[in-house]
Amino acid sequence: MAETIEISDANFEDAVKSSALPVLVDFWAPWCGPCQQMSPILDEIANELSDKIVVGKVNVDDNPTLATKFGIVSIPTMILFKGGEAVKTIVGGRAKAKLKADIESGL
Repeated sequence: MAETIEISDANFEDAVKSSALPVLVDFWAPWCGPCQQMSPILDEIANELSDKIVVGKVNVDDNPTLATKFGIVSIPTMILFKGGEAVKTIVGGRAKAKLKADIESGL
């Protein structure tokens, strides 16, 4: 079972830029209702697509530098990185099927 990984200012380079697989990074906060709704969906997607992607989470309250660097103005925002480069941005909550399709279209 694939787990989502915690990504921070400190490990971003290793977790995202050095990953052999594309990385879907979820920018979220504990107080954000839609973020809480997306969490179990992202866990399921991490499991189902574990051979294709890694799913990571960035708490924007704890890592404001990353949130600023990627221009996060509303959460949840998910950015798909391939080879360390942002290739797709998904803003807001989604139904699982729609989110999975959005992710797969970026692969």
